[in-house]
Amino acid sequence: MKNIFKQIFLKSVLGLSMLLVLGCQRDISELQQAEFSKNPDVFIDDFSSGLNYAAFGGSAPKAFQVDAQVKYAGTKSMRFEVPDFGSPDGAYAGGTFFTAVGRDLSDYNALSFWIKATQPASIDVIGFGNDLGENKYQASIAGLPVNTNWKKVYIPIPDPAKMTSERGMFFYSEGPENNSGYTFWIDEVKFENVPGIAQGSAAILNGVDKTVTSFIGVNQTIDGLISTFSLPNGVNQAVTITPYYFNFVSSNPAVATVDNLGKVSTVGVGSAVITATLGNTPASGSLIVNSSGNFTPAPTPVTDPSKVISIFSDTYTNVPVDYYNGYWAPYQTTQSADFTVNGNNVLNYFNFNFVGIQFSSPTINASSTSHLHADIYLPNALAAGASFKVNVLNFGNDGAPGGGDDSNHVTTITAPVLQGQSWVSLNIPFSAMTGLTSRTHLGQIIFEGMNIPGFYADNIYFYNDGSIIPATPTSAAPAPTHAAASVLSIFSDAYTNVAGTNLNPNWGQNTIVSQVPIAGNNTLKYAGLNYQGTEFAGPLNVSSYGFLHIDYYSANSNNLKFFLISPGPVEKAYTLAVPSGLGVNTNGWKSISIPLSAFSPVNLSNVIQFKAEGNGDIFLDNIYFHN
Repeated sequence: MKNIFKQIFLKSVLGLSMLLVLGCQRDISELQQAEFSKNPDVFIDDFSSGLNYAAFGGSAPKAFQVDAQVKYAGTKSMRFEVPDFGSPDGAYAGGTFFTAVGRDLSDYNALSFWIKATQPASIDVIGFGNDLGENKYQASIAGLPVNTNWKKVYIPIPDPAKMTSERGMFFYSEGPENNSGYTFWIDEVKFENVPGIAQGSAAILNGVDKTVTSFIGVNQTIDGLISTFSLPNGVNQAVTITPYYFNFVSSNPAVATVDNLGKVSTVGVGSAVITATLGNTPASGSLIVNSSGNFTPAPTPVTDPSKVISIFSDTYTNVPVDYYNGYWAPYQTTQSADFTVNGNNVLNYFNFNFVGIQFSSPTINASSTSHLHADIYLPNALAAGASFKVNVLNFGNDGAPGGGDDSNHVTTITAPVLQGQSWVSLNIPFSAMTGLTSRTHLGQIIFEGMNIPGFYADNIYFYNDGSIIPATPTSAAPAPTHAAASVLSIFSDAYTNVAGTNLNPNWGQNTIVSQVPIAGNNTLKYAGLNYQGTEFAGPLNVSSYGFLHIDYYSANSNNLKFFLISPGPVEKAYTLAVPSGLGVNTNGWKSISIPLSAFSPVNLSNVIQFKAEGNGDIFLDNIYFHN
């Protein structure tokens, strides 16, 4: 079974960037041959006249070499060395052979070549028409099986009449098999007129009649473009081709238009059917556009971006997402027909039973957020007994599904919250997701439906409504306002601090003490507090001051006490308010001035130490006595 990396090539070949391998260029004089030569040869013992090679971006640039040892016929062949998975040389082998001046290939009906490999394998994609430009008449076959024996391969030309000035002679893309590289050879590459090749059928949308609900301003592109041919060996060969081979037609241009690239634009209200022909052959498959008129977008989010982790929204920057529809066969029926209207991207699910959105590379730590938000629109009237379920999954400490440490919670939405033909904004608090024991490695959101044939979705994100503060403050503690002349400072960038203070004496505590910059301001951090002391270089006489000021911040503590200590020891605690996870002041910082009388019977003329007791992670700043 091929590793997941191999699936990338089939989807990306049309848009691959190129890296020109200059060592394979021909002399410039060879490029100045007669325009539109009918030369059918690509590689017969060597490069044909005017042929160049370019490696695809991200591929191994030296994957292709000319081989004089292994060949089908003649003296030389083309050798392709596929790298191992994770190879520093490149992720795969891929490139194109092209000419600077086009050739007239209209007299031929196929590209042919011989191929063998060091092992049984399946070539991801191989074809012609990739010319480093528009790739107008690109045609390819996918999943070509090869083994250790030479075999001849034919790639039919869908419409030879269009190939009057073609520059893309041959291209390929292949990744590791089961994470391992291997070698394959190709020889006797040429265009020819092969008796017995006949065009069978053509298809758009993979031959399916697809119905979509659309709106004015929605654009979508016809894909799944295939032509099938019968070969001399009796095989029916499917060839993936570009829209330039087809002629597209709309039954009602007042509702939906289609251009020569298969781009469909909804322009009015009503229905239109998009069909196509390949030469004189009608293509199976159609796009039935039912336009409801102007589209009403989902409400524009107003939550502060700094409090949002976005999965899908044009308002925010989205995190990396593996997919918005994993299509988990055989049980899932949900398909996607996402659209963009007036610049706004919308997820569109139809044939809906359930659908998964995955974001596992990396997973999301949503512990600083309080809610999941999603806007959904049911285009049909709400059926009796309809329900919509939102399943949030945490992948556990290993960050991967399975392993026994996953958790999840399913929230069920029904009428009257759930409505048909109207946007519904869901705001689901994590506090209600009792089955979700952690949200430090969120990896999936799964939507499930009952009596809901389809829905649109937008603005899917986690957010903090202010009830949860981040584990680390994002802004500095409030700047002190007391005059320096009235302050005796222990720890603050705003004042001159008492010299010689030991902020981390060894009292056998578990607390980890550090000083960290928060928005450019030096801040004291107690991580994993149990207790923590502060020792002064000499006793402090603070009897002339009225208050002890402290700025503190914690996202996870529910127990925090602060002590003054004089010799004896005589100590007295003052309990600080730390409702766990609750923002309590500006950006989560709490500022307090404690009357020194609250520390009685501590001798205020002979204070030698501070002590903190509690739990969680505590941030402290601006610790000073003042009047």
